[in-house]
Amino acid sequence: MKGVMFLCVHNAGRSQMAAGFMRQLSAGKIGVFSAGSEPGSELNSVVVAAMAEVGVDISAAKPQHWTDDMLDAVDVVVTMGCGDACPIIPGKKYIDWPITDPAGKDIVEVRQIREEIKTRVEDLVAELS
Repeated sequence: MKGVMFLCVHNAGRSQMAAGFMRQLSAGKIGVFSAGSEPGSELNSVVVAAMAEVGVDISAAKPQHWTDDMLDAVDVVVTMGCGDACPIIPGKKYIDWPITDPAGKDIVEVRQIREEIKTRVEDLVAELS
């Protein structure tokens, strides 16, 4: 099974949305991890609400720091703004998605971010399938 890790700074918004879409769109055929370089204490509530609007429940997810075990389990690492704090492991495919951080944004702005992430995840699912 192919595996993907989505990494951002706080693991409270972008990476959680991407992981939620990947789980849904790949129907369990792609392993999914979501983590951060400096995890926050909880998910962004506006992000959770925006995802619920499209039928993706990420409310039980918790921000977490990436681990070597997670990285070992994936083929692709998608970074979203963690810069030099993101780990670089030889042999992994790295993709950087320059996506706006939803922190402090209202629901209208988060919906736009959500749709950009969904489109990128759809493309990645197609590429990995």
